Amino acid sequence: MTDVSQKLTVSGLVALLQEVVETNFVTVTVEGEISNFAAPASGHWYFTLKDSGSQLRGVMFRSRNRLVESLPRDGMQVVCSGTVTVYVARGEMQLVVDSLAHGGQGQLQAAFEELKEKLASEGLFALDRKRPLPNFPQSVGIVTSATGAAIHDILNILQRRAPDVRLLLKPVRVQGDGAAEEIAKAIDDLNQYGGLDVLIVGRGGGSLEDLWAFNEEVVARAIAGSEVPVISAVGHETDFTIADLVADLRAPTPSAAAELVAKTDRNWKHTSIISLYVCSLVSISPSTWLANAWLVLKADSS
Repeated sequence: MTDVSQKLTVSGLVALLQEVVETNFVTVTVEGEISNFAAPASGHWYFTLKDSGSQLRGVMFRSRNRLVESLPRDGMQVVCSGTVTVYVARGEMQLVVDSLAHGGQGQLQAAFEELKEKLASEGLFALDRKRPLPNFPQSVGIVTSATGAAIHDILNILQRRAPDVRLLLKPVRVQGDGAAEEIAKAIDDLNQYGGLDVLIVGRGGGSLEDLWAFNEEVVARAIAGSEVPVISAVGHETDFTIADLVADLRAPTPSAAAELVAKTDRNWKHTSIISLYVCSLVSISPSTWLANAWLVLKADSS
């Protein structure tokens, strides 16, 4: 049986771990890739330092980061020197960084630049490929998550400003393994459906890793091959992806994409309904789409 006298409290165990870590790792130098970088109003920097096998939380206080020449960004490879500590309140190990030097581009950023150069050389970003959006589109296809903030933002705006627009949502995963392939297939499926005036392809904000599906070649080529004009609406205004460069028009946010579709000069009389249909078919045709679609929103407009 376990000796009750040997049991530790959580605080006691964390304190022991803190002593072991902070005694044996006074100063270390670590190379890794920046992720989830944040620089709040306090002036301190918070980020994750990672490689292919693991990750470690990092913090660089304002008094130290003032000496760094340029602001780090997600995907950047860096060399950090500092002290390994245990943040007792959460029982988490972290690196308190005293110095940070850029170690070149991270693997993701390097992959981004490589694909960007490749597609640019093929002319996929050329302005003469960009098609104008139709005036007052009446049928809009959307490729995004069915549960994310992006679809809610789009619906909120179009309900108010363009209740005549018919929306067809092809729900997809927007991050993680297989997401890029799902997005590309959804674009192809909506093209096969026919009758759509414009596509909105996007998601809400996130880290470089979160948005990475929109930097994959398969998505870029699906957008480039779309017969329907595509609005790319990925992340926040400061986020740029390969999808943005290939699309006919980049919207800084999903909400902005909805504004572009709605336009401020609509003078339509009220219409009867706004409908959002969701389809998750493997194979698609107009007849099977409508037979299997299910209505998730129907609001009378009077």
